[in-house]
Amino acid sequence: MPWIQLRLAADEETAEKYSDWLMACGSQAVTFIDAQDTPIYEPLPGDEVLYWNNTVVMGLFEASHDMDKAIAYLKSIHPDKAEMQYKLEQLEDKDWEREWMDNFHPMKFGNRLWICPSWLDVPEPEAVNVMLDPGLAFGTGTHPTTALCLTWLDSLDLEGKTVVDFGCGSGILSLAALKLGAKKVIGIDIDPQALQASLANAERNGVAERLELYLPKDQPEFKADVVVANILAGPLRELAPVIMNYVADHGLLALSGILEEQGEELQGIYAQWCDMDPIAVQEEWVRLSGTHK
Repeated sequence: MPWIQLRLAADEETAEKYSDWLMACGSQAVTFIDAQDTPIYEPLPGDEVLYWNNTVVMGLFEASHDMDKAIAYLKSIHPDKAEMQYKLEQLEDKDWEREWMDNFHPMKFGNRLWICPSWLDVPEPEAVNVMLDPGLAFGTGTHPTTALCLTWLDSLDLEGKTVVDFGCGSGILSLAALKLGAKKVIGIDIDPQALQASLANAERNGVAERLELYLPKDQPEFKADVVVANILAGPLRELAPVIMNYVADHGLLALSGILEEQGEELQGIYAQWCDMDPIAVQEEWVRLSGTHK
């Protein structure tokens, strides 16, 4: 498959934000390099990463992606639109999936939950192990927002509970909930490919019979004991009434995909429906959680 690479000039203060922006506009993978072309791949949760003074943030896009739209989006959120330095280049075909697989390793969240690549042996066979093969486009658990949600799920007693995974992507949170004892998980996503990835991962983990997947337009009405939404602050703000409509009375809610400076505003929005817990922070990202009043 042919690819397009978008390079953005950055520094140690802006590199991480540029990475998030690239993923938000459809990048399949992000790498950081310095002037000597030394790469940094996506770090594991909790790892401290020091970027160089002159960093290039590279986003990988499918050749069919609308790059004019992606660049327009980046310019619209860039603090100095006139100074956004970027370069587009065609890439020769190569085994990007193999390179990605080489940098995805087993990770532990909380006390008992492991996310493991499907092609590697599990470190703790007696633990709760989710075998994941998300492909390039969907989450693996390495991003702090996913890590925050996985740790929260690990802290709950999910036996016999119904869970909603709003914006399910690869299904990583759905699978974790099912492996942790949930009776049923309902995954919702606007992307049909995400639903396909979730189903494939559920079948690989032997839990597909307890997972229901829907596009928003097709979902039935229901209430759930636990709702988790790891998307972005904008949709969490705009869709707050929709998300809360899934939460049963006294049900639990967790929200992520939120930058630290956005946390208090969203905490206030959801506080009209929920008794909110203290904000959980990892790196520059936060998780909000609470109980439906």
